[in-house]
Amino acid sequence: MAEEQEMDINDNAVALDDTETPEDFQTKSVVDYINERYKKSDDYRQQDEDRWLRAYRNYRGIYGPDVQFTEAEKSRVFIKVTKTKTLAAYGQIVDVLFGGNKFPLSIEPTELPDGVVADVHFDPKAPEQLNDEQGLESPYGFKGDGKELPPGATEKSLKDSLGPLSEKLADVENLKEGVGLTPTAVTFSPAMVAAKKMQKKVHDQLEESNASMHLRSAAFEMSLFGTGIMKGPFAVDKEYPNWDEGGDYNPLIKTVPEVTQVSVWNFYPDPDAHSMEEAQYVIERHKMSRSQLRALKKRPYFRDSVIDEVIEMGENYVKKYWEDDLTDYAPDYGIDRFSVLEYWGMIDTELLIEQGVDIPAELKDTDELQANVWTCNGKLIRMVLNPFKPAKIPYMAVPYELNPYSFFGVGIAENMDDTQTLMNGFMRMAVDNGVLSGNLLIEVDETNLVPGQDLSVYPGKIFRRQGGAPGQAIFGTKYPNVSAENMQLFDKARQLADESTGLPSFAHGQTGITGVGRTASGISMLMNAASGNIKTVIKNIDHYLLRPLGEGLFRFNMQFDYDPKIKGDLEVKARGTESLMANEVRSQRLMQFMQVAGNPALAPFAKFQYIIREIAKALDLDPDKVTNNMDEAALQAELMKGFQAPLPEQQGMVAGANPADPTGTGGGTIGTGQVPLPQEQGFTGNNGQEPTQQTEATGQQQQPLAGIQ
Repeated sequence: MAEEQEMDINDNAVALDDTETPEDFQTKSVVDYINERYKKSDDYRQQDEDRWLRAYRNYRGIYGPDVQFTEAEKSRVFIKVTKTKTLAAYGQIVDVLFGGNKFPLSIEPTELPDGVVADVHFDPKAPEQLNDEQGLESPYGFKGDGKELPPGATEKSLKDSLGPLSEKLADVENLKEGVGLTPTAVTFSPAMVAAKKMQKKVHDQLEESNASMHLRSAAFEMSLFGTGIMKGPFAVDKEYPNWDEGGDYNPLIKTVPEVTQVSVWNFYPDPDAHSMEEAQYVIERHKMSRSQLRALKKRPYFRDSVIDEVIEMGENYVKKYWEDDLTDYAPDYGIDRFSVLEYWGMIDTELLIEQGVDIPAELKDTDELQANVWTCNGKLIRMVLNPFKPAKIPYMAVPYELNPYSFFGVGIAENMDDTQTLMNGFMRMAVDNGVLSGNLLIEVDETNLVPGQDLSVYPGKIFRRQGGAPGQAIFGTKYPNVSAENMQLFDKARQLADESTGLPSFAHGQTGITGVGRTASGISMLMNAASGNIKTVIKNIDHYLLRPLGEGLFRFNMQFDYDPKIKGDLEVKARGTESLMANEVRSQRLMQFMQVAGNPALAPFAKFQYIIREIAKALDLDPDKVTNNMDEAALQAELMKGFQAPLPEQQGMVAGANPADPTGTGGGTIGTGQVPLPQEQGFTGNNGQEPTQQTEATGQQQQPLAGIQ
């Protein structure tokens, strides 16, 4: 099959066709249906929009209209601690999600039921040695004799339990169930083949969609406003540059899954739902130019003639009240854009039939079906049944802090709204007080001065006095400085901000930490305690975003991809929480486990190959380049024995003997437990002398200690 045809989502039976629509076709009922739900969601979001707008102002350092200043308040300073906290949370989330330099998603086989073989192995040293005297042929053969072991081969007795893999496996002896137990064994896991291929497919699709950038944008809005929105997968026809042999440009068009971020401001969910699982519908509001609207004609099922008609009707975009605050731009004239509504959700089957959608026979008895509808200027520009099976709304909404009684979550800015107000107030008071206390207050007794004089004060100013004692007509006084008390209150409010957000100041660079935070171990303890709040956030991302996104791409490939090698009984796992543990902490724990596993009684139970590979990953190294497999490890172990041979002068030495004892009879401390080393307290082999002194006394050359382990 051609590359451009590897995916196909065309199904003309479930879409409103452009060319076959009669001229008197009326779509008013569907448009009204969409507009009613849009208005309902818009009204429900009013309070949420007010919260988001206040959060945005605190992030930008802008006072809202609710803050009224008096004439006595000269300072308008805004301390943007909200911005610092938001960026700190956003930075920690991004570091956790992308610390491993890959998208935190994996595809793995499901748990195998009883009786199904997960692994098979072939070990050339395992079979019984054949008797050459009986004239039996060696089971190993030689290269080119036509008896090579085919990939994935297993013995016939295992075919029933291997299921569909049995057709691919040859009848070869000496293959056994389970993992090989010797370094020479070749083990393969048939259940992992499809999982790895599917995982690579999904990661390639995410990379092609630039999903990492979109996830970062969603993480930022989640940190600030409390909710991040992702959309996908949805099918798009993508153009790939291609030039033929003659140099002519001949692009390839492929239908691929797309993933993008949706701003929370343009997302209108079902007001009666508390999560995407409960949502009957969602509406996304698009702000499109003429070019963007015309580009929709290249996507499947968009009605070209209706789009042209909509463009002729003119722009219809009306700004929301909050858009001026977001853009810092408030023109008096209209916006040269189109307002397009994209609806995903349930619609009555009868209404779809009335509007000309050809419903498949097996679905006509269903009361309602999930459809995708696009409207603009009161016209239907697209209406199609949800092509994905099972039908699911392709949006993910992840809360920063879950609010179980609302669809939208709670973000950093809302949690510290009151403390931000307090910090601004105390800082303004401190600044105003500092200005007053830093200057003299001038008092004037006009009865002692000649009337009609200018009372302004400047250097060299002359006042004419007509009576009174000298210096009593004009004199200055100091205003008390209480800015220190105000700053103490400011610091207290900042501490409250740390507690309300769960992000202590030292976590984002504050200096001057005292107490336990003055040591490296103390800082580690504080950081571990501070990461507790982020752990909850990462779990929310795993549950509400990463896993649904991975499952959506998995279902997309299972439904539309023709490659059978990627299909199987697989499951998607989100790896964000696993990435939360810092690499250095993970490597330390792995090294500690290695020390425990070094006990001869525990060593047989440890998977050293896996541990070594995980240590390499924790150190940001490629395990395939720095570690050996079982065969290579066995070979290298044999080679290392040659490098560990004793030196000639040490051969024949009695175990435990003093190297400085020419008799070789030993004079060192021999006993049970750990043997003391030279220079160590309790070592008696040097007779109380330092190594240098002992060498000089015996006239021998000092031996290096580098080989002592």
